Amino acid sequence: MTPADAPGVAELLRAGGLAAEPAVLVERLATLKRSGQALLALEWGPPSGIIVLHWLAELTGAPSAEASLLLVAPEERRRGIGRLLLKAGAQAARSAGCGALRLRASAGGDALLAFCRASGFVEDGTALLRPLRKGG
Repeated sequence: MTPADAPGVAELLRAGGLAAEPAVLVERLATLKRSGQALLALEWGPPSGIIVLHWLAELTGAPSAEASLLLVAPEERRRGIGRLLLKAGAQAARSAGCGALRLRASAGGDALLAFCRASGFVEDGTALLRPLRKGG
């Protein structure tokens, strides 16, 4: 995601029931780049989806990644965009040396929980967890 994407991301967030002004998103993107990454699904017009990842150091093992946001525009759902975002997010996390991907799904409702379970996540306390390497 680049600063030029901020207006489209703001529109996507509004469609998903969230709010952030483009100028604020540009500031947050600059902060995020130090310890994470935001990936967009783009087709035509505003972004179809977004995943926001944060790299977390772990005291007892490999770093992990946390997806603090996984959102697909309501009219774009059921087209595989969420799976593509998860796949790209998992690859970015592996490239950053992470051994697992966590997803905060408490605000996503039953549909997001069902999607995450179908995508290989298991419940782990207040988050969902998916290992990024076989056997992990």
